Amino acid sequence: MAEQSIEFSIFLIFTGAALLATLALFARQAMIVAYIVLGILLGPWGVALVTDAELIQDIANIGIIFLLYLLGLDLLPQQLWRMLGKALWATLISSAVFGLIGFTIGYAFGYPVGEALLIGATLMFSSTILGVKLLPTTTLHHKHTGQIIISVLLLQDLIAILVLLLLQGYGKGGNMLTDIAWQLAALPLIIFIAWVLEKYIIVRLIMRYDQIHEYVFLLAIAWCLGISELAVLLGLSHEIGAFIAGVVLASSPIAFFITEKLKPLRDFFLIIFFFSLGASFKMDILMEIIVPASIIAAAAIIIKPFVFKRLFVMAGEKKMISLEVGYRLGQISEFSFLIAVLAMQSNFIRENTSYLIQLATLLTFVVSSYIIVLQFPTPIAIRDKLRRD
Repeated sequence: MAEQSIEFSIFLIFTGAALLATLALFARQAMIVAYIVLGILLGPWGVALVTDAELIQDIANIGIIFLLYLLGLDLLPQQLWRMLGKALWATLISSAVFGLIGFTIGYAFGYPVGEALLIGATLMFSSTILGVKLLPTTTLHHKHTGQIIISVLLLQDLIAILVLLLLQGYGKGGNMLTDIAWQLAALPLIIFIAWVLEKYIIVRLIMRYDQIHEYVFLLAIAWCLGISELAVLLGLSHEIGAFIAGVVLASSPIAFFITEKLKPLRDFFLIIFFFSLGASFKMDILMEIIVPASIIAAAAIIIKPFVFKRLFVMAGEKKMISLEVGYRLGQISEFSFLIAVLAMQSNFIRENTSYLIQLATLLTFVVSSYIIVLQFPTPIAIRDKLRRD
């Protein structure tokens, strides 16, 4: 049937996303919220115009691969060293605090220890997309604020990568310790292979044909997907491989060009990814999870800003900058969506626990976006004096 064709589904996703994103911008909301709501409306639990949620999700996973690839491209080794110090300790301490809070809430609502631990883990991360998209870059003050925020987000993302790695090992079944040990052994192996290929083949090709932008664009995609497939062959995941591909290529002089050229492609697939989250969300369990999800979301929104403020004031930052950083990091991350889905697919958590994490994350996106645009300079601020590009 025409309404179930992939072409018709893509038409519905992007036309609907454009309409709802317009409404989201008028409401000073993150467009991610619009994509997820659209998935709920058009998916099997809504009007069912898009019925093959699994096919859409398979396509959408490419967006996560590119997201991690570009994240790796932004992570220069020298930048990682500069993060050590106040950002490292603030990230580690805050992660421990938020993890404990999430675990306590999950355990108090009767979730098993393993699932409560994962709930705590997802509370540790803040949204890279919201943090970057709502941050102005035109003033010196916000460049400094941005440096702090980006440092924390990148360190959090490294922790998230570790969580994904552990879930990947658990999902293979068999002896979990053996599988995780193999994953940890495979990780340096693929890093070494990628480094050799990058140094002796990829960089030389880029330097020779760097004036042909179409070729560089093609080579960048092939590099990302090639290392992703190599990672799968070694027992890792596509996402881990993409991240490694980005990190290894980060020192290349062409890395910035690749990042800018691939962002539209990443965004294309990420729109489909967030749509697929909404389309696969089971509304019949909403009443079962709404209370714990709301409490988890409230804990993130209320507690995170003040924990970050306290930690950065102790590290020597000004109180107002520290508080602003806290509010801009006061939500749960899109990585938590990914962790929740992978954990469910790996049978580490039950289906309703995965949807609990997804709902809590979505609630923090909505509320945190409002708080930021009402109080701090952003590109979409309600008041003119707060609007900054």
